[in-house]
Amino acid sequence: MFGKVHKFIDDCQSAKSVGGVPEGAQQPLAARFLLNRRGTVAIEFALIALPFFLLIFAIIEVSLSFTAQQVMANTTDDIARQVRTGEIKALTLTQLKQMVCSRLLMPAPNCPDLFVDLRTYATFAAVPKTLPLLPNGDVDATGFNSTPGGANTINQLRVFYRWPIFTNLMQPRLESIDGTGKTLLLSTATWKNEPYL
Repeated sequence: MFGKVHKFIDDCQSAKSVGGVPEGAQQPLAARFLLNRRGTVAIEFALIALPFFLLIFAIIEVSLSFTAQQVMANTTDDIARQVRTGEIKALTLTQLKQMVCSRLLMPAPNCPDLFVDLRTYATFAAVPKTLPLLPNGDVDATGFNSTPGGANTINQLRVFYRWPIFTNLMQPRLESIDGTGKTLLLSTATWKNEPYL
């Protein structure tokens, strides 16, 4: 109904004439072009489409990355609890990696971009406080091992995952590992084992 009213108003305005000649015919071409409002919505959409879609893709990418980070943090805390209570006493690096990989969000088969490190330390002061990163922002997995300590020992579990950025437009803006189209997710847990038997 409203569409018909708007069409009627448009028809009435275009039918106006001055001295028997239609109003638009008396104006120069440039003036008629500037006064014409047909297609305004299409032009406005074309102007805002790219920023709009960039914003949508950025929201999707960041939310996926945040969800993957939270899942990885929960997995790290769960495995740390199992080691802390003595449920897990011996774990090879391959077994530890597979245990983490099976719980990640959308992992690639066998998790080639996953790195884990579980070590025991004599004191909390000996626990590393810096991240093993290469100059390009990637993880330096040299020396990573799985050596959980026994009862009353101090342990640290570090999990690193190269999370892929799915939207090509967002890769240069969101990647933290130079030139790979990936961002590095990490999770760490440090604790003292319980005095289990």
